[in-house]
Amino acid sequence: MNKIPYLHQGSKVAIAAPARKMSREQMQPAIQWLEEKGFEPVYDDRLFAEHHIFAGDDDFRAAVLQEYLDDENIEAIWLSKGGYGSIRVIDKLDFTKFMQQPKWIIGFSDTTVFHGKLSRLGCSSLHACMPFCFDQKTLEAKQSLFDVLTGKPLQYEFPAHPLNRLGEMEGEIVGGNLSVLYGMIGSNSFPETDGKILFIEDVDEYIYHIDRMMHGLKRAGKLEHLKGLVVGGLTKIHDNEEPFGMSVEEVIAEAVSGHDYPVCFGFPAGHFNNNCALVLGKDISVEVTEKKTITKQF
Repeated sequence: MNKIPYLHQGSKVAIAAPARKMSREQMQPAIQWLEEKGFEPVYDDRLFAEHHIFAGDDDFRAAVLQEYLDDENIEAIWLSKGGYGSIRVIDKLDFTKFMQQPKWIIGFSDTTVFHGKLSRLGCSSLHACMPFCFDQKTLEAKQSLFDVLTGKPLQYEFPAHPLNRLGEMEGEIVGGNLSVLYGMIGSNSFPETDGKILFIEDVDEYIYHIDRMMHGLKRAGKLEHLKGLVVGGLTKIHDNEEPFGMSVEEVIAEAVSGHDYPVCFGFPAGHFNNNCALVLGKDISVEVTEKKTITKQF
């Protein structure tokens, strides 16, 4: 993986909107945080463009992002909001110049499109909270974002889950939002999973949707040769009036039941306020024990 330089006082962080639109008011807490941390936010009126639900039409959003990808003075690009839209622009982008001088791409959820693409290109990226609702994020989540950007290691400990499969795993971690990954199967944005640790999270889905997506990954061979599975937030998951009969965790555990690699639930990343940072496309060590799970990333 290409090594990305860490940020320092005065580093320029561009804020781009490749998906849904945002207002100036919604952006202010994140802009203020960047300034308080000694970084220089880079954005202009284009950040607040509107086209239906998007922050401008597809060509417009791609052009703005391309500008930041190619700008040698920009050291990180913080994507403003997820929702939906990145898959409409990813194939309009040229990463040639970016790969000559890679920089942090930061976001989660819909940003999974970029995480997957960058992973395929051999570049790591940062799964972390975004400017949208930034004022609601925990101090731990914000600090983890700052720590990654400035070169500090990440370590998390979280309680054991009864469906965990014990063991140790170490290797490159890839993935992101399950729904977005499912929509990328067969494309050049879907990350290589063989010999990797897969991370997934999701929000606002029905249990049977999760079951369909897990079996879709399974049928495509994406769960067969993993080093392990790390499951983050499964937030606001719904059931039908006639219950599916299994919990969402049971659905995921069943989909990988034919393999013996470690599995852990409860990683502190996803669609909740304590959305802690995780570097995708970089090695991580995970120890799944009877009492807790410990992850380390340096």
